[in-house]
Amino acid sequence: METAKTLADLVITGGTIVTEQAGFRGAVAVKDGRILAVGADESMPAARETFDATGLHLLPGAIDAHVHFREPGYTHKEDWRTGTAAAAMGGVTTVFEMPNTDPPTGTVEALGIKQRAAAKAHVDYGLYGLLAEDNLDQLDGLVAGGVAAFKCFMGNTFGNLPSPSTGAMLEGFEIIARHGLRISLHAETASIMAWRQRKLMAAGRRDPLAHLASRPAVVATEAVSRAAILAEWTGARIHVLHISSGDELRPLREAKARGVDITGETCPHYLLFDERAYGDLGSIIRVNPPVREQHHQRALWEGLRDGTIDMIATDHAPHDPAEKVRDDIWTADCGFPGVETQMALMLTQVNAGRLSLSDYVRLSSTAPAKAFGLHPRKGAIVPGADADLALVDMARRETIRAEALHSRGRITPFEGFETVGAPVHTLVRGRFVMRDRRLVEDSVGWGLSVGRIQSMPEPQPRHVEETTAAITRTLPPARAAE
Repeated sequence: METAKTLADLVITGGTIVTEQAGFRGAVAVKDGRILAVGADESMPAARETFDATGLHLLPGAIDAHVHFREPGYTHKEDWRTGTAAAAMGGVTTVFEMPNTDPPTGTVEALGIKQRAAAKAHVDYGLYGLLAEDNLDQLDGLVAGGVAAFKCFMGNTFGNLPSPSTGAMLEGFEIIARHGLRISLHAETASIMAWRQRKLMAAGRRDPLAHLASRPAVVATEAVSRAAILAEWTGARIHVLHISSGDELRPLREAKARGVDITGETCPHYLLFDERAYGDLGSIIRVNPPVREQHHQRALWEGLRDGTIDMIATDHAPHDPAEKVRDDIWTADCGFPGVETQMALMLTQVNAGRLSLSDYVRLSSTAPAKAFGLHPRKGAIVPGADADLALVDMARRETIRAEALHSRGRITPFEGFETVGAPVHTLVRGRFVMRDRRLVEDSVGWGLSVGRIQSMPEPQPRHVEETTAAITRTLPPARAAE
């Protein structure tokens, strides 16, 4: 007789397990929310429930390191229930949510508000704290309060949070370097963009391409270069969000070669659209940074293949359709939903031969887990890992329709895209949150903060005797007497 000790809660048999290295036929046993065993079907322990995954691929659930769920403050666009429902439907089992809400997640009190809102989550989550000009005194408290990473807006975007000066960024990097958490960067130089937008508006430009003209690739290249230098000086760990241009890859490669702990992501819209989208989609395609010319798209694909770009994220940024469809491009809100469509879009590219399925696992799950201190508890199918799984039908054909999305932001530039390959079941810590392409409604509130398992490498701060705190700690005696 099987004892309770060896009895699994769930055994998934008959599928093809895919890791960042390989794919192989096998089964997975789950107990108490974690993977108990991986092996041949016949080697699995007895279980309370068995699930036949014949014909499906078992992938580590996607980890989207870049989502905006809009709560608190903008819940007509999204909230934690709808945003994480969309994630579950998209095979995403962990999200990292951004701080440009109202109030921004820049104080300990605001973090508490966000944590209470996140109690509705269907999937696991990490919360970003804000690094800004006016909250440097809050950074230590935000770390103690449980943020998983920090976000610094070097360029303006939704929420109009002021970009910090380079001096404030340096001090913020110094503080966060002591804790070892990663700082994610909206890497666009605010002053260049503001200058060019004023000039374009004065010239009467209101057309969709004016948005691209206001944010040429140099704004991102300069910002990535500057941030990498600050990270190198301080020992801070940084992550470049939504890489949109091939030009950014040079300072990214150079910083990695110098030993800077720097990672980078790109998004499906930069890989699948180019400047022609402005004519086809108008203001719907407006996003920060902008979708760029075709040569940038080609460079991004090459960056994915050669490892310069570490991961795929979505910059899920929902808005009401009335906020997106505008004749004046400057009044259209930037961004669109993405967390629900990312996996189907990228699996379509796998089927087209642009990536292998193991490449996709690395880019969508294993790499973000490693970058944000979650591996091997997440991003891996190994004993002891959280049983976060996306069961994928690589032959399933669907058509993206905004009206079918679970996000409140029911408008997408991917409207009408035909996809091949889709998640059909999603499990978070061994529990189905999406089954047979239907949301498991009673999984609301199942998601937990990744703070309970996050383990970043030991901090490696540098130039600690030259930090702002060090040089202002005391005055020399002669000066003090004055």
